[in-house]
Amino acid sequence: MNATLYIVGTGPGDPQLLTLKAAHVIRNSPVIVAPRGSRNCPSTALSIIEQIVQTGDKTVIQVHFPMKKIKTGREPDPEVRAAWNFAAKQVLHHLERGLDVCFPTLGDPAIYSTGYYLYDTICAIKPEVSVRFVPGIPAMSSCSAVIGEPICLGDEMVAVVPATFSDERLRDILLHFDTIVLMKVHRVLDRLVELLGSIDLLDRSVLVERAGTDEEMAYTSIESIKRPPHYYSTIIVRKNGNGRRPMVHKRSTGSRSNHSAESAFGLTTAVARRSSRI
Repeated sequence: MNATLYIVGTGPGDPQLLTLKAAHVIRNSPVIVAPRGSRNCPSTALSIIEQIVQTGDKTVIQVHFPMKKIKTGREPDPEVRAAWNFAAKQVLHHLERGLDVCFPTLGDPAIYSTGYYLYDTICAIKPEVSVRFVPGIPAMSSCSAVIGEPICLGDEMVAVVPATFSDERLRDILLHFDTIVLMKVHRVLDRLVELLGSIDLLDRSVLVERAGTDEEMAYTSIESIKRPPHYYSTIIVRKNGNGRRPMVHKRSTGSRSNHSAESAFGLTTAVARRSSRI
């Protein structure tokens, strides 16, 4: 088998943040197997790369991966396992025909990515398969750029964790690290607000929604948000920062105005445009 599977990070959403290497690999792969979180919606990763690379002459297969919790060391939900196996068989079918396959994944493949589950599944079926990873810009880096706040400096310690951890586990992490990046916050925001408030970290917390897209928003008063944020939302808690930033909206290309977005989320924070820092 001479063909290779490339697991490629597409970055957080902005197609201009797709790396040159990622674009080169995608452009030269005749087959794309793209993950999607819903059976009825197109792959987000695929929609990103299609803005940079022409895919009309490629074989494109979209595979539904159920959005269910996975715990390390435990067997996943049968539906999740079935999706991994189906995707692996699709990839192997084309590799065995001598065709390189690209598997695009949001952000960076090394951070809570479906790509490594696919990799492990394929290796269990055919250990000799050739697989290469192409890193991408992670969502937390894009969020950091939005709010003009570093993830870490000097001797600071950082934790990147799913917000779906238990309160006890999250509390321990929040107390012992200098910066905490909370991912998958969309379903547990109320619980996070209560927890962050109980340890006086609300004023050190910023939620960034849909980083790297035209709908990108940043919220400094997360306790004032009235509805669940979008699935692609991240909270950065930085204890040693300058506190809440005044910026709420970075991009101006979307259809929503600052005023309408502020009203919809019940924000009380001032709105201001902030230039990026170099």
